[in-house]
Amino acid sequence: MRATLLRYADELRGSYWFLPSVMAFGAVLLAGGMIFLDTHAGSAWMDDLPWLYAARPDGARQVLSAISASMITVAGTVFSVTIAAVVYASGQYGPRLLSNFMSDRGNQVTLGTFIATFVYCLLVLRTIRSAAESGGGVGFVPNLALLLGVILALCSIAVLIFFIHHVPSQLHINNVIEDVGDKLLKEIDNRFPRFIGAPRPDDVGQNDAARVPATFRLDASQADGERRALVTAKDTGYLQLIDGDTILSIAREHDLVLRLQYQPGDFVHVGRTLVEAWPPERCDDETAGAICAAFAVGSRRTALQDLRFLVDELVEIAARALSPGVNDPFTALTCLDWLGAALSDLAGRELPSHLRIDKDGALRVITHPVTFEGFMDRGFGALAQYCANDMVAALGFIRALGEVSMDCDDPARLKVLDDHAQKLVALARHGLVGFNQERVIARADELRRALAEPDYKRRLRDSGAWLGGTA
Repeated sequence: MRATLLRYADELRGSYWFLPSVMAFGAVLLAGGMIFLDTHAGSAWMDDLPWLYAARPDGARQVLSAISASMITVAGTVFSVTIAAVVYASGQYGPRLLSNFMSDRGNQVTLGTFIATFVYCLLVLRTIRSAAESGGGVGFVPNLALLLGVILALCSIAVLIFFIHHVPSQLHINNVIEDVGDKLLKEIDNRFPRFIGAPRPDDVGQNDAARVPATFRLDASQADGERRALVTAKDTGYLQLIDGDTILSIAREHDLVLRLQYQPGDFVHVGRTLVEAWPPERCDDETAGAICAAFAVGSRRTALQDLRFLVDELVEIAARALSPGVNDPFTALTCLDWLGAALSDLAGRELPSHLRIDKDGALRVITHPVTFEGFMDRGFGALAQYCANDMVAALGFIRALGEVSMDCDDPARLKVLDDHAQKLVALARHGLVGFNQERVIARADELRRALAEPDYKRRLRDSGAWLGGTA
Protein backbone atom coordinates (compact mmCIF):
# COMPACT_ATOMS: atom_id res chain seq x y z
CA MET A 1 0.00 0.00 0.00
CA ARG A 2 2.81 2.41 0.85
CA ALA A 3 4.43 1.77 -2.53
CA THR A 4 1.15 2.56 -4.31
CA LEU A 5 0.75 5.80 -2.37
CA LEU A 6 4.29 6.85 -3.24
CA ARG A 7 3.58 6.12 -6.90
CA TYR A 8 0.40 8.20 -6.80
CA ALA A 9 2.28 11.04 -5.11
CA ASP A 10 4.85 10.96 -7.92
CA GLU A 11 2.08 11.04 -10.52
CA LEU A 12 0.48 14.04 -8.81
CA ARG A 13 3.77 15.92 -8.98
CA GLY A 14 3.79 15.35 -12.73
CA SER A 15 0.15 16.33 -13.39
CA TYR A 16 -1.21 19.59 -14.75
CA TRP A 17 -4.36 19.48 -12.64
CA PHE A 18 -3.19 18.95 -9.07
CA LEU A 19 -1.25 22.14 -8.30
CA PRO A 20 -3.70 24.44 -10.20
CA SER A 21 -6.55 22.77 -8.30
CA VAL A 22 -4.82 23.39 -4.97
CA MET A 23 -4.21 27.03 -5.93
CA ALA A 24 -7.86 27.42 -7.02
CA PHE A 25 -9.03 26.01 -3.69
CA GLY A 26 -6.69 28.40 -1.93
CA ALA A 27 -8.29 31.25 -3.91
CA VAL A 28 -11.71 30.17 -2.63
CA LEU A 29 -10.48 30.33 0.97
CA LEU A 30 -8.73 33.65 0.34
CA ALA A 31 -11.86 35.17 -1.16
CA GLY A 32 -13.94 34.06 1.81
CA GLY A 33 -11.38 35.42 4.27
CA MET A 34 -11.14 38.81 2.56
CA ILE A 35 -14.92 39.19 2.36
CA PHE A 36 -15.16 38.35 6.05
CA LEU A 37 -12.51 40.96 6.81
CA ASP A 38 -14.32 43.56 4.71
CA THR A 39 -17.61 42.78 6.43
CA HIS A 40 -16.26 43.20 9.96
CA ALA A 41 -13.39 45.70 9.58
CA GLY A 42 -14.77 47.89 6.81
CA SER A 43 -12.82 50.02 4.36
CA ALA A 44 -13.83 53.58 5.20
CA TRP A 45 -10.22 54.44 5.99
CA MET A 46 -9.38 54.03 2.30
CA ASP A 47 -11.25 57.26 1.47
CA ASP A 48 -8.50 59.22 3.22
CA LEU A 49 -5.91 58.02 0.72
CA PRO A 50 -6.30 59.71 -2.69
CA TRP A 51 -4.55 56.88 -4.51
CA LEU A 52 -6.48 54.21 -2.63
CA TYR A 53 -10.01 55.53 -2.28
CA ALA A 54 -12.87 53.09 -1.84
CA ALA A 55 -14.63 52.04 -5.02
CA ARG A 56 -18.34 52.18 -5.75
CA PRO A 57 -20.41 49.12 -6.79
CA ASP A 58 -20.40 49.80 -10.54
CA GLY A 59 -16.66 50.53 -10.64
CA ALA A 60 -15.84 47.50 -8.52
CA ARG A 61 -17.88 45.25 -10.82
CA GLN A 62 -16.13 46.58 -13.90
CA VAL A 63 -12.68 46.07 -12.40
CA LEU A 64 -13.34 42.51 -11.24
CA SER A 65 -15.15 41.60 -14.45
CA ALA A 66 -12.22 42.83 -16.54
CA ILE A 67 -9.71 40.94 -14.41
CA SER A 68 -11.65 37.66 -14.35
CA ALA A 69 -12.38 37.73 -18.10
CA SER A 70 -8.76 38.44 -18.99
CA MET A 71 -7.44 35.79 -16.59
CA ILE A 72 -9.50 32.95 -18.03
CA THR A 73 -8.54 34.04 -21.54
CA VAL A 74 -4.84 34.10 -20.73
CA ALA A 75 -5.19 30.76 -18.90
CA GLY A 76 -6.51 29.21 -22.11
CA THR A 77 -3.62 30.69 -24.07
CA VAL A 78 -1.08 29.43 -21.52
CA PHE A 79 -2.60 25.95 -21.69
CA SER A 80 -2.42 25.97 -25.49
CA VAL A 81 1.21 27.09 -25.49
CA THR A 82 2.09 24.45 -22.90
CA ILE A 83 0.48 21.65 -24.89
CA ALA A 84 2.26 22.84 -28.05
CA ALA A 85 5.56 22.80 -26.16
CA VAL A 86 4.88 19.28 -24.88
CA VAL A 87 4.05 18.04 -28.39
CA TYR A 88 7.23 19.63 -29.75
CA ALA A 89 9.35 18.09 -27.01
CA SER A 90 7.82 14.66 -27.61
CA GLY A 91 8.64 14.75 -31.31
CA GLN A 92 12.04 16.39 -31.02
CA TYR A 93 13.57 14.77 -27.94
CA GLY A 94 11.56 11.58 -27.46
CA PRO A 95 8.29 10.61 -25.74
CA ARG A 96 10.07 9.51 -22.57
CA LEU A 97 10.97 13.13 -21.86
CA LEU A 98 7.30 14.12 -21.62
CA SER A 99 7.32 13.47 -17.88
CA ASN A 100 10.09 16.06 -17.46
CA PHE A 101 7.93 18.75 -19.07
CA MET A 102 4.73 17.66 -17.34
CA SER A 103 6.38 17.89 -13.91
CA ASP A 104 7.83 21.35 -14.56
CA ARG A 105 6.76 23.56 -11.65
CA GLY A 106 6.96 26.77 -13.71
CA ASN A 107 4.20 25.67 -16.10
CA GLN A 108 2.02 24.36 -13.29
CA VAL A 109 2.34 27.52 -11.18
CA THR A 110 1.65 29.73 -14.21
CA LEU A 111 -1.54 27.89 -15.08
CA GLY A 112 -2.58 27.80 -11.42
CA THR A 113 -1.98 31.54 -10.95
CA PHE A 114 -4.38 32.55 -13.72
CA ILE A 115 -7.04 30.06 -12.68
CA ALA A 116 -6.77 31.06 -9.01
CA THR A 117 -7.03 34.77 -9.86
CA PHE A 118 -10.08 34.07 -12.02
CA VAL A 119 -11.78 32.08 -9.24
CA TYR A 120 -10.95 34.72 -6.64
CA CYS A 121 -12.34 37.61 -8.72
CA LEU A 122 -15.46 35.63 -9.61
CA LEU A 123 -16.28 34.88 -5.97
CA VAL A 124 -15.65 38.44 -4.82
CA LEU A 125 -17.69 39.82 -7.73
CA ARG A 126 -20.85 38.03 -6.64
CA THR A 127 -20.79 39.70 -3.21
CA ILE A 128 -20.93 43.27 -4.57
CA ARG A 129 -24.36 44.89 -4.31
CA SER A 130 -25.66 48.43 -4.66
CA ALA A 131 -28.08 50.11 -2.28
CA ALA A 132 -30.99 49.39 -4.62
CA GLU A 133 -30.04 45.74 -4.88
CA SER A 134 -29.68 45.22 -1.14
CA GLY A 135 -33.26 46.21 -0.43
CA GLY A 136 -32.26 47.89 2.81
CA GLY A 137 -30.74 51.00 1.33
CA VAL A 138 -27.18 49.94 2.19
CA GLY A 139 -24.80 48.67 -0.48
CA PHE A 140 -21.70 46.54 0.00
CA VAL A 141 -18.38 46.78 -1.79
CA PRO A 142 -15.53 44.58 -0.42
CA ASN A 143 -12.82 47.16 -1.09
CA LEU A 144 -10.06 45.21 0.64
CA ALA A 145 -10.91 42.15 -1.42
CA LEU A 146 -11.03 44.35 -4.52
CA LEU A 147 -7.60 45.76 -3.74
CA LEU A 148 -6.21 42.24 -3.35
CA GLY A 149 -7.79 41.30 -6.67
CA VAL A 150 -5.90 44.13 -8.37
CA ILE A 151 -2.68 42.98 -6.68
CA LEU A 152 -3.29 39.42 -7.90
CA ALA A 153 -3.79 40.78 -11.43
CA LEU A 154 -0.42 42.56 -11.23
CA CYS A 155 1.19 39.36 -9.95
CA SER A 156 -0.41 37.47 -12.84
CA ILE A 157 1.19 39.88 -15.30
CA ALA A 158 4.56 39.18 -13.69
CA VAL A 159 3.92 35.44 -13.97
CA LEU A 160 2.98 35.86 -17.64
CA ILE A 161 6.29 37.62 -18.31
CA PHE A 162 8.07 34.77 -16.55
CA PHE A 163 6.15 32.21 -18.63
CA ILE A 164 7.09 33.91 -21.90
CA HIS A 165 10.75 33.57 -20.93
CA HIS A 166 10.40 30.14 -19.35
CA VAL A 167 8.89 28.21 -22.28
CA PRO A 168 11.64 28.83 -24.89
CA SER A 169 14.27 28.43 -22.18
CA GLN A 170 12.73 25.14 -21.14
CA LEU A 171 12.78 23.85 -24.71
CA HIS A 172 16.44 24.70 -25.29
CA ILE A 173 18.22 21.39 -25.83
CA ASN A 174 21.07 22.20 -23.44
CA ASN A 175 18.59 22.95 -20.66
CA VAL A 176 16.71 19.72 -21.39
CA ILE A 177 19.91 17.70 -21.15
CA GLU A 178 21.02 19.60 -18.06
CA ASP A 179 17.73 18.81 -16.33
CA VAL A 180 18.12 15.07 -16.99
CA GLY A 181 21.82 15.04 -16.12
CA ASP A 182 21.30 16.98 -12.91
CA LYS A 183 18.58 14.55 -11.82
CA LEU A 184 20.93 11.65 -12.56
CA LEU A 185 23.71 13.16 -10.46
CA LYS A 186 21.33 13.82 -7.56
CA GLU A 187 19.91 10.31 -7.72
CA ILE A 188 23.40 8.80 -7.68
CA ASP A 189 24.24 10.92 -4.65
CA ASN A 190 21.03 9.87 -2.89
CA ARG A 191 21.10 6.22 -3.88
CA PHE A 192 24.64 5.20 -3.05
CA PRO A 193 25.45 3.95 -0.54
CA ARG A 194 21.75 3.98 0.41
CA PHE A 195 19.96 0.70 -0.28
CA ILE A 196 17.56 -1.83 1.25
CA GLY A 197 18.81 -2.92 4.66
CA ALA A 198 22.50 -2.70 5.44
CA PRO A 199 25.52 -3.68 3.38
CA ARG A 200 27.43 -6.86 4.01
CA PRO A 201 30.08 -6.09 6.68
CA ASP A 202 33.62 -6.40 5.38
CA ASP A 203 34.81 -8.10 8.54
CA VAL A 204 32.39 -11.02 8.26
CA GLY A 205 34.28 -14.20 7.47
CA GLN A 206 31.61 -15.67 5.22
CA ASN A 207 31.71 -15.20 1.50
CA ASP A 208 28.65 -14.45 -0.57
CA ALA A 209 28.05 -18.05 -1.60
CA ALA A 210 28.02 -19.22 2.02
CA ARG A 211 25.43 -16.63 3.05
CA VAL A 212 22.97 -17.50 0.29
CA PRO A 213 20.52 -20.32 1.10
CA ALA A 214 21.08 -23.52 -0.87
CA THR A 215 17.84 -23.09 -2.83
CA PHE A 216 19.12 -19.84 -4.40
CA ARG A 217 22.56 -21.10 -5.41
CA LEU A 218 23.47 -21.91 -9.00
CA ASP A 219 24.61 -25.40 -8.01
CA ALA A 220 21.41 -26.18 -6.09
CA SER A 221 20.02 -29.69 -6.47
CA GLN A 222 16.54 -30.21 -7.83
CA ALA A 223 15.17 -30.84 -4.36
CA ASP A 224 16.82 -27.70 -2.93
CA GLY A 225 15.78 -25.59 -5.91
CA GLU A 226 12.12 -26.42 -5.40
CA ARG A 227 12.12 -25.33 -1.75
CA ARG A 228 10.95 -21.78 -2.33
CA ALA A 229 7.62 -19.94 -2.31
CA LEU A 230 6.72 -17.83 -5.35
CA VAL A 231 5.07 -14.42 -4.98
CA THR A 232 3.48 -13.50 -8.30
CA ALA A 233 2.56 -10.13 -9.82
CA LYS A 234 -1.06 -8.98 -9.73
CA ASP A 235 -0.74 -6.26 -12.41
CA THR A 236 0.84 -5.83 -15.81
CA GLY A 237 3.12 -2.89 -16.52
CA TYR A 238 6.44 -1.33 -15.60
CA LEU A 239 7.76 -1.75 -12.10
CA GLN A 240 7.98 1.85 -10.87
CA LEU A 241 8.75 1.52 -7.18
CA ILE A 242 9.81 -1.06 -4.59
CA ASP A 243 9.15 -0.28 -0.93
CA GLY A 244 12.43 -1.61 0.45
CA ASP A 245 11.66 -0.84 4.09
CA THR A 246 8.44 -2.85 3.94
CA ILE A 247 10.13 -5.81 2.24
CA LEU A 248 12.92 -5.87 4.79
CA SER A 249 10.43 -5.59 7.66
CA ILE A 250 8.33 -8.49 6.34
CA ALA A 251 11.39 -10.65 5.82
CA ARG A 252 12.62 -9.98 9.35
CA GLU A 253 9.19 -10.45 10.94
CA HIS A 254 8.66 -13.85 9.30
CA ASP A 255 12.33 -14.89 9.32
CA LEU A 256 12.48 -15.13 5.53
CA VAL A 257 15.11 -14.70 2.85
CA LEU A 258 13.60 -12.96 -0.19
CA ARG A 259 15.13 -12.86 -3.65
CA LEU A 260 13.80 -10.09 -5.91
CA GLN A 261 13.33 -11.14 -9.53
CA TYR A 262 12.77 -7.65 -10.95
CA GLN A 263 14.13 -4.17 -10.38
CA PRO A 264 12.53 -0.75 -11.01
CA GLY A 265 12.13 -0.14 -14.72
CA ASP A 266 11.53 -3.79 -15.65
CA PHE A 267 8.31 -4.87 -17.35
CA VAL A 268 6.21 -7.44 -15.50
CA HIS A 269 2.87 -9.04 -16.21
CA VAL A 270 0.29 -10.93 -14.26
CA GLY A 271 1.48 -14.30 -13.04
CA ARG A 272 5.21 -13.58 -13.27
CA THR A 273 7.23 -14.27 -10.15
CA LEU A 274 8.14 -11.03 -8.38
CA VAL A 275 9.82 -12.55 -5.32
CA GLU A 276 11.05 -15.96 -4.27
CA ALA A 277 10.88 -16.68 -0.54
CA TRP A 278 12.70 -19.20 1.63
CA PRO A 279 11.74 -21.15 3.66
CA PRO A 280 8.43 -21.61 1.81
CA GLU A 281 6.42 -22.74 4.83
CA ARG A 282 6.80 -19.31 6.46
CA CYS A 283 5.37 -17.47 3.45
CA ASP A 284 1.59 -17.94 3.60
CA ASP A 285 -0.97 -16.17 1.39
CA GLU A 286 -1.24 -13.19 3.71
CA THR A 287 2.52 -12.69 3.78
CA ALA A 288 2.72 -13.10 0.01
CA GLY A 289 0.01 -10.45 -0.41
CA ALA A 290 1.92 -8.04 1.84
CA ILE A 291 5.10 -8.61 -0.18
CA CYS A 292 3.27 -8.06 -3.47
CA ALA A 293 1.81 -4.80 -2.14
CA ALA A 294 5.34 -3.45 -1.72
CA PHE A 295 5.67 -3.31 -5.53
CA ALA A 296 4.04 -0.47 -7.49
CA VAL A 297 3.34 -1.14 -11.18
CA GLY A 298 2.38 1.52 -13.71
CA SER A 299 1.99 2.13 -17.43
CA ARG A 300 5.39 3.76 -17.96
CA ARG A 301 8.89 3.92 -16.59
CA THR A 302 9.73 6.73 -14.19
CA ALA A 303 12.87 8.11 -12.59
CA LEU A 304 11.47 7.51 -9.10
CA GLN A 305 13.84 4.60 -8.39
CA ASP A 306 15.15 3.80 -11.86
CA LEU A 307 18.61 5.24 -12.53
CA ARG A 308 18.69 3.36 -15.80
CA PHE A 309 15.74 5.42 -17.02
CA LEU A 310 17.68 8.68 -16.64
CA VAL A 311 20.68 7.13 -18.42
CA ASP A 312 18.37 5.94 -21.19
CA GLU A 313 16.97 9.47 -21.62
CA LEU A 314 20.45 10.86 -22.27
CA VAL A 315 21.20 7.97 -24.62
CA GLU A 316 17.95 8.57 -26.51
CA ILE A 317 18.66 12.28 -27.04
CA ALA A 318 22.20 11.54 -28.23
CA ALA A 319 21.06 8.72 -30.52
CA ARG A 320 18.42 10.96 -32.11
CA ALA A 321 20.98 13.73 -32.56
CA LEU A 322 23.34 11.35 -34.36
CA SER A 323 20.65 9.91 -36.64
CA PRO A 324 21.06 10.71 -40.36
CA GLY A 325 17.89 12.80 -40.36
CA VAL A 326 19.16 15.16 -37.62
CA ASN A 327 22.97 14.91 -37.79
CA ASP A 328 23.69 17.07 -34.74
CA PRO A 329 26.89 15.72 -33.13
CA PHE A 330 27.24 18.65 -30.75
CA THR A 331 24.00 17.77 -28.97
CA ALA A 332 25.42 14.26 -28.63
CA LEU A 333 28.58 15.78 -27.13
CA THR A 334 26.49 17.52 -24.48
CA CYS A 335 24.84 14.20 -23.58
CA LEU A 336 28.27 12.53 -23.41
CA ASP A 337 29.51 15.29 -21.10
CA TRP A 338 26.65 14.69 -18.65
CA LEU A 339 27.01 10.91 -18.92
CA GLY A 340 30.71 11.34 -18.20
CA ALA A 341 29.96 13.48 -15.16
CA ALA A 342 27.48 10.91 -13.81
CA LEU A 343 29.77 7.94 -14.40
CA SER A 344 32.70 9.88 -12.90
CA ASP A 345 30.64 10.39 -9.77
CA LEU A 346 29.67 6.73 -9.72
CA ALA A 347 33.28 5.60 -10.33
CA GLY A 348 34.37 7.08 -7.01
CA ARG A 349 31.67 5.39 -4.95
CA GLU A 350 31.44 2.00 -3.32
CA LEU A 351 28.45 0.20 -4.80
CA PRO A 352 26.29 -1.91 -2.47
CA SER A 353 26.34 -5.67 -2.28
CA HIS A 354 23.33 -7.45 -3.70
CA LEU A 355 23.00 -9.18 -0.31
CA ARG A 356 21.08 -7.05 2.19
CA ILE A 357 21.02 -7.77 5.90
CA ASP A 358 18.91 -6.56 8.79
CA LYS A 359 20.15 -4.87 11.96
CA ASP A 360 20.96 -8.25 13.48
CA GLY A 361 23.26 -9.18 10.60
CA ALA A 362 20.96 -11.85 9.15
CA LEU A 363 20.60 -12.07 5.37
CA ARG A 364 17.09 -10.94 4.40
CA VAL A 365 17.00 -9.71 0.80
CA ILE A 366 18.86 -10.69 -2.37
CA THR A 367 18.61 -8.01 -5.04
CA HIS A 368 20.01 -7.54 -8.53
CA PRO A 369 23.73 -6.69 -8.46
CA VAL A 370 24.50 -3.01 -9.10
CA THR A 371 27.80 -2.69 -10.96
CA PHE A 372 29.85 0.07 -12.53
CA GLU A 373 30.20 -2.08 -15.64
CA GLY A 374 26.43 -2.32 -15.97
CA PHE A 375 25.98 1.45 -15.97
CA MET A 376 28.85 1.88 -18.43
CA ASP A 377 27.23 -0.60 -20.81
CA ARG A 378 23.87 1.17 -20.40
CA GLY A 379 25.33 4.55 -21.30
CA PHE A 380 28.56 4.44 -23.28
CA GLY A 381 27.98 0.92 -24.55
CA ALA A 382 24.60 1.88 -26.04
CA LEU A 383 26.04 5.00 -27.72
CA ALA A 384 29.18 3.42 -29.18
CA GLN A 385 27.43 2.26 -32.36
CA TYR A 386 26.16 5.81 -33.04
CA CYS A 387 29.35 7.66 -32.12
CA ALA A 388 31.53 5.36 -34.21
CA ASN A 389 30.00 6.80 -37.40
CA ASP A 390 30.84 10.43 -36.61
CA MET A 391 34.35 11.71 -35.92
CA VAL A 392 33.22 14.58 -33.65
CA ALA A 393 31.03 12.30 -31.54
CA ALA A 394 33.70 9.58 -31.43
CA LEU A 395 36.34 12.01 -30.15
CA GLY A 396 33.84 13.25 -27.55
CA PHE A 397 33.16 9.65 -26.56
CA ILE A 398 36.86 9.01 -25.96
CA ARG A 399 37.30 12.27 -24.09
CA ALA A 400 34.36 11.40 -21.82
CA LEU A 401 36.00 8.04 -21.05
CA GLY A 402 39.14 9.96 -20.07
CA GLU A 403 37.07 12.18 -17.77
CA VAL A 404 35.55 9.14 -16.05
CA SER A 405 38.99 7.60 -15.58
CA MET A 406 40.07 10.62 -13.50
CA ASP A 407 37.81 9.38 -10.68
CA CYS A 408 38.68 5.69 -11.07
CA ASP A 409 41.08 4.04 -8.65
CA ASP A 410 39.86 0.48 -9.15
CA PRO A 411 41.88 -1.46 -11.78
CA ALA A 412 38.78 -3.48 -12.69
CA ARG A 413 36.88 -0.30 -13.50
CA LEU A 414 39.80 1.06 -15.52
CA LYS A 415 39.68 -2.20 -17.49
CA VAL A 416 36.01 -1.48 -18.25
CA LEU A 417 36.95 1.94 -19.65
CA ASP A 418 39.71 0.39 -21.73
CA ASP A 419 37.27 -2.17 -23.12
CA HIS A 420 34.83 0.55 -24.21
CA ALA A 421 37.62 2.45 -25.95
CA GLN A 422 38.64 -0.75 -27.72
CA LYS A 423 35.03 -1.46 -28.78
CA LEU A 424 34.67 2.04 -30.18
CA VAL A 425 37.83 1.58 -32.25
CA ALA A 426 36.48 -1.71 -33.65
CA LEU A 427 33.24 0.00 -34.68
CA ALA A 428 35.04 3.08 -36.04
CA ARG A 429 37.09 0.90 -38.39
CA HIS A 430 33.83 0.11 -40.19
CA GLY A 431 32.00 3.41 -39.69
CA LEU A 432 34.76 5.90 -40.56
CA VAL A 433 37.31 6.15 -43.35
CA GLY A 434 40.49 8.06 -44.10
CA PHE A 435 41.62 10.89 -41.84
CA ASN A 436 38.55 10.65 -39.61
CA GLN A 437 39.24 7.02 -38.84
CA GLU A 438 42.93 7.60 -38.22
CA ARG A 439 42.29 10.45 -35.82
CA VAL A 440 39.77 8.50 -33.75
CA ILE A 441 42.01 5.44 -33.56
CA ALA A 442 45.02 7.57 -32.58
CA ARG A 443 43.07 9.31 -29.81
CA ALA A 444 41.73 6.00 -28.49
CA ASP A 445 45.21 4.48 -28.51
CA GLU A 446 46.50 7.51 -26.61
CA LEU A 447 43.87 7.00 -23.93
CA ARG A 448 44.53 3.26 -23.69
CA ARG A 449 48.29 3.79 -23.36
CA ALA A 450 47.71 6.33 -20.59
CA LEU A 451 45.33 4.03 -18.71
CA ALA A 452 47.97 1.28 -18.77
CA GLU A 453 50.38 3.46 -16.79
CA PRO A 454 50.30 3.80 -12.96
CA ASP A 455 50.36 7.60 -13.22
CA TYR A 456 47.63 7.80 -15.88
CA LYS A 457 45.87 10.69 -14.13
CA ARG A 458 48.94 12.90 -14.38
CA ARG A 459 49.46 11.90 -17.99
CA LEU A 460 45.89 12.87 -18.86
CA ARG A 461 46.09 16.15 -16.93
CA ASP A 462 49.32 17.04 -18.72
CA SER A 463 47.58 16.60 -22.04
CA GLY A 464 45.46 19.69 -22.67
CA ALA A 465 43.42 17.78 -25.23
CA TRP A 466 41.80 15.76 -22.44
CA LEU A 467 40.86 18.11 -19.62
CA GLY A 468 39.95 21.71 -20.31
CA GLY A 469 41.78 21.85 -23.63
CA THR A 470 38.83 21.38 -25.98
CA ALA A 471 35.50 23.14 -26.34
